[in-house]
Amino acid sequence: MAKTLEEWLDSEVRPLRNKPVRWLSEFYFLRDPARPRHVDPEIFFAPADGVLLYQRTVNPDEPLVELKGRRYTLQDALRDPDYDRQSLVVGIFMTFYDVHVNRVPYSGRLSYRVPEPVETHNHPMLDMEHGLLAELRPDLGTAEYLFRNQRVVNRFVSPALDGPYHVLQIADRDVRCVIPFDLRQNRPCRQGERFSQIRYGSQVDLVVPLSARYGLEFLQAEHSHVEAGVDPLVRIVRPGAGSRP
Repeated sequence: MAKTLEEWLDSEVRPLRNKPVRWLSEFYFLRDPARPRHVDPEIFFAPADGVLLYQRTVNPDEPLVELKGRRYTLQDALRDPDYDRQSLVVGIFMTFYDVHVNRVPYSGRLSYRVPEPVETHNHPMLDMEHGLLAELRPDLGTAEYLFRNQRVVNRFVSPALDGPYHVLQIADRDVRCVIPFDLRQNRPCRQGERFSQIRYGSQVDLVVPLSARYGLEFLQAEHSHVEAGVDPLVRIVRPGAGSRP
């Protein structure tokens, strides 16, 4: 269940502060807890455990983040200069203490691509993690990794939506690999199903194009902590349906 950042730190992180780093990295980090699978055709559930860094509705060439005068756009994020859809974007930062198994936010057929890396080495995310764990706030001024780091772009196509949506996995410097659980392309995936894991990193963004047929609304507060497959992030609002409580 979604929590404030402070509530999550008190309940999940502080009890682990005195545990050995080896135990944390070899056992706790690699955990994959059983969770109920929620199915709701009007909801996008969280694809990752972590802290909501930002929630935006942007045009493809508008900045999600600006760093030292440099604009990080949706086209930059997806490494696709031809992307042309105004979209809703939710960025989730996974700390070292989060489960790193990613789940399908909305049922559809999954294809993925791995864009060419911009640089040989990924930039570290430790400053962002420190801001969240020690300062209780994200510092987007430290998010240089958004421009540089390797990523996997997962594209989901569902007949219920007006076009595909994307889940973007961004690797940390110390990431060993992004591991899809099934290497087949264009395969059907169910909402809440495990589909991939990022080992020792990172960030996951949900990108949902806007539609003339329905509206989209955010369901969680920025900087709250969510769990993959459990917490709803975005609601689809059909004409005449209004918002559900």
